[in-house]
Amino acid sequence: MQDFLSNTSLVLGNVSLESFYQLLLAALLGGMLGAERELVHKPAGVRTYSLVGMGAALFTILSVDGFKGVVGGVVDPTRIAAQVVVGVGFLGAGMIYSRGDKVQGITTAAGIWVAAAIGMTIGLKLYALGLFAAILSLIILIVFWVIEERVIKSRKSWRHHTHYNDV
Repeated sequence: MQDFLSNTSLVLGNVSLESFYQLLLAALLGGMLGAERELVHKPAGVRTYSLVGMGAALFTILSVDGFKGVVGGVVDPTRIAAQVVVGVGFLGAGMIYSRGDKVQGITTAAGIWVAAAIGMTIGLKLYALGLFAAILSLIILIVFWVIEERVIKSRKSWRHHTHYNDV
């Protein structure tokens, strides 16, 4: 057992096993959001959302733990977090496009942004908050989609139909 522990420390260096679990959890939670997007045939799905969540968690872990003991100045861990937000915003902007008079991809872009925030939350070891955010995001994506489809769009269709029949 002692040999295993000493070999593990060689492989892991000064990285704790918790960091690996954080990446796994962030990828899984991001993937949950991506699965919903995949089910409704959107361009970004499980893999994209998993990578965004895991990448955001990795950047957050690096910003918090990666620069401990750096000599020669103060390191501000929020700088990396701020750049994650900007980078993911750029990625999300690439998901938004217009087709005719319709703008599409906004929900997918917002979902990618949320997946990154969940990843950052997991990277900061705020597990309950990250899990709650993932569950709440799924509720928003699924339940609100049903409301949108059944109530809002049917009313718009009804108004459009009655408006033209009145002319």
